[in-house]
Amino acid sequence: MGASATMSTPTLAVQAGATVTTTVVIRNAGAVVDHFTVDVIGPPAPWATVTPDAVNLLPDESTTVTVSFTPPRTAEVTAGVVPFGVRVFAQEDPEGSVMTEGQLEVGAFGEITAEVVPTKVEGASGATFEVAVDNRGNQSTPVVLTAVDQEADLSFAFRHTEVTLEPGTTAYVRLRVKPPRRFLRGQPVRRPFTVTVTPVGGTPVTADGTFVQRQLLPKWVIPALAVLLAFLLAIIALWFTVFKPAVRSAASDAAAKQAAEVKQVAQAAQQDAGAAKQQAGEAKTGSDRALRAQGVDPAQPPASDPVAAPKTPPPPPAPAVTPFDRRIAADAPIDADVRRFREVDFVVPDNKTLQVTDLILQNPRADVGTMRVIRRTADGRTLMFEFGLGNFRDLDHHWVQPLTYTEGESIILAVSCQNPPEKGNCTPAIALSGRMEG
Repeated sequence: MGASATMSTPTLAVQAGATVTTTVVIRNAGAVVDHFTVDVIGPPAPWATVTPDAVNLLPDESTTVTVSFTPPRTAEVTAGVVPFGVRVFAQEDPEGSVMTEGQLEVGAFGEITAEVVPTKVEGASGATFEVAVDNRGNQSTPVVLTAVDQEADLSFAFRHTEVTLEPGTTAYVRLRVKPPRRFLRGQPVRRPFTVTVTPVGGTPVTADGTFVQRQLLPKWVIPALAVLLAFLLAIIALWFTVFKPAVRSAASDAAAKQAAEVKQVAQAAQQDAGAAKQQAGEAKTGSDRALRAQGVDPAQPPASDPVAAPKTPPPPPAPAVTPFDRRIAADAPIDADVRRFREVDFVVPDNKTLQVTDLILQNPRADVGTMRVIRRTADGRTLMFEFGLGNFRDLDHHWVQPLTYTEGESIILAVSCQNPPEKGNCTPAIALSGRMEG
């Protein structure tokens, strides 16, 4: 037997960001002097230290080493009980190496942050924001969202008022803000508001946003109407002073000439009608004579079989149309190679047609890198957009003529992430709106 190991406290508890220690007594149970190395295995190994981590012992000699655990206060270390082992490796007698096991309970902590994206939006009848809620704690946390403005004039509509976030995740909740009334003309009105995110059993956090209400009529409408009115008045004046007398004279001459031509044509038509009437009478007399020769009375009307009216087939049923709203989010790891992209896609289901009218590019955490939006069809891939992530936080694209995607076609979000290490993965997204047919 090479060694024996005994842990003083096999069951430990520690809060994230704090340190807890235990001791392990190591004894050389062999017959020769041996060199022992000590390390920790299991999930806590990255944030565990052993002091000292190597000892030399004579036969039947023992010593004590200290094992310390310092879990970082991050979402990557989830709350709960994790097992670990302290391994003692004997250099001279590897088969005599031993391991003692224990359990470490990491305490839970909560840390919720929130941000209104974008912080300011202008509109005449309302505006759409997104509330980005981050769970930086190490436990699953349900939150409740509310909003209020100082004057209590605005109305708020969240897509979801209650959201549950897993550790290290971000939720984007759409918020629609509407003013109490609209106005045709006037100066823009700033209407600040506050969003409150309340974790269940935790401390609420707030995020501020601003809705700038504009007039319904754009500023250029009144000058444009004045120019248009002046143009119309000039056209009317030219009509009565120049064009109308010339048109009246030309119209009188043309009418007299046309009347003479019509009279001549009418006389010729009257002569042709008399000749046609005479020929029709002669043809009827010949027809009656031929029918009597066949034994048929021309005064008796012929029998006719009724013919059923053709039926018009019913029109084909119209395809079903449903509203479409989808968010495609990326979670791209940091990569020094700017040519390598992490892709996330949405594929149009079978027998469906997607009509996209709005596309919002989102980068709420100001990540660094490159975002691409790609369209994939049976003929290949087409690059629609490419932006540097550091150049925007929120970009909205709207199409009057929708972008059409048929079944099997894909919308791909590709991200190349060059964040600094302390910032972590890139998490941009695209939000699609439109309708699904079929």
